[in-house]
Amino acid sequence: MKIINTSKNVILADKALIANTFTKRLTGLLNRKSLNKGEALILSSSNSIHSFFMRFAIDVIFLDRAGKVIDVLHSFKPFRLSAIYFTCRTVIELPENTLKPSQTQPGDTLQITAA
Repeated sequence: MKIINTSKNVILADKALIANTFTKRLTGLLNRKSLNKGEALILSSSNSIHSFFMRFAIDVIFLDRAGKVIDVLHSFKPFRLSAIYFTCRTVIELPENTLKPSQTQPGDTLQITAA
């Protein structure tokens, strides 16, 4: 899957995977040592995240049903809980330091497509 910030005309990830079951969302990135540039995990039907037992920091995007960015978290560290975003339908986890260079911010629109 590919994730494009259409508001900024920037590709955020071109090797994104979808976690679309309870087990996949719960496990998330726990078995990973890192996320490489261009990789991402898309958590469908989610409105918050945790980073308990993770080994690395990530950047996080919270999207509403229309693909509009509700909020972004830069360098979300291990052993943390995010806020709950009640209008959020999708969460995207990206390598740390992905969002600042892309200038992704609340209000931007993202598109998720087949790679």
